[in-house]
Amino acid sequence: TILITGGGTGIGRALAEALHARGNQIIITGRREDVLKATAAANPGMAWATLDMQDAAAVAAFGAQVVKDHPALNAVILNAGIMKAEDLKAAPFDFATVEATIATNLLGPIRLTAALLPHLTAQPAATVMTVTSGLAFIPLTATPTYNATKAAIHSWSQSLRHQLADTS
Repeated sequence: TILITGGGTGIGRALAEALHARGNQIIITGRREDVLKATAAANPGMAWATLDMQDAAAVAAFGAQVVKDHPALNAVILNAGIMKAEDLKAAPFDFATVEATIATNLLGPIRLTAALLPHLTAQPAATVMTVTSGLAFIPLTATPTYNATKAAIHSWSQSLRHQLADTS
């Protein structure tokens, strides 16, 4: 049973559909209900729930609810993300884009993982997967905060892997 954040479009939807077609139970999340409904309707049996990865309280509540609704949950693919161009010379500087990008791409996955880890480590076998980008290593200058969050989530994932090495 696999939870995929950002599962209504793009890479997340492609992963959801491919894994669903192979017989896995898939739960997709995202901010846009219409997109999630359309994806689930095109893939009978796929579950969905809205989730804004920027909202710390919503992420914690979702983590608790998804394990109640799907007790067999044993994998999460942290895919949700936003990528917006930024003008670092703009006056005034647009901190809203920076904060939204960090909250969605970095804090959201960390918060959701923290909410799900007690459940996942109790499973016989479990997986936490993060989706990052080559821009973590060779940045696109137009998207500095996106690049930074992808580098950070890559580094965080390496630490998570190390710290969970002796778990299921």
